[in-house]
Amino acid sequence: MQLALEQIILNPGQQLLLKELNWQKFEVILSELGESRASRLSYSNGVLEIMVPLPEHEKDKEIIGDIIKILLDARKINFEPLGSTTFKNQLMNQAVEPDACFYIQNYQAVIGKNRLNLEVDPPPDLAIEIDITSRTRLDNYKLLGVPELWRYTQNGLEINVLEGGEYIESLSSPNFPNIPIIELINQAVAQSQQLGRSEAIRNFKNWLRDNLDNN
Repeated sequence: MQLALEQIILNPGQQLLLKELNWQKFEVILSELGESRASRLSYSNGVLEIMVPLPEHEKDKEIIGDIIKILLDARKINFEPLGSTTFKNQLMNQAVEPDACFYIQNYQAVIGKNRLNLEVDPPPDLAIEIDITSRTRLDNYKLLGVPELWRYTQNGLEINVLEGGEYIESLSSPNFPNIPIIELINQAVAQSQQLGRSEAIRNFKNWLRDNLDNN
């Protein structure tokens, strides 16, 4: 007996692994799930992972995304935020949905595009994963050529930079040189949990106003 996807119920924080799926079956599942869903997908070499984020996962994603947008705007850097867009490359047999992502150097390449194919389009310059449930597989992003990947875990922000085809953990962000981004992100997330998002954002903007000219 075969089960339809709509018969499977995943609670927040749970994941489902499906093995031995070829690319065509993955595309069918992706289409059946649609875009208006809470789950996140990761596909690599025949293994599909479906995960439903926890509420705190979504809160952390939003505050980190807000900080990035405010910082880019303050520095007058053009960018295109693409949220949790599905990035896929059939030739590499890889697909992933980051929690958030940004095109910065390559922002012009995606203006006006609603669908991306990494066989022809560039990968996002920065991808963000809220890794509370250890979902992130670095290999997906590495093979898709994402140059900078942030993982926010229970231990705080981790920056991974692609060098020579491998991710190297870094204490600084190439997209935000001379900015103590790990400290700022960790502080903002902690404040959002203790004081609320609005207070955390105001405190970050105050820091930015006092320090932007020096960076």
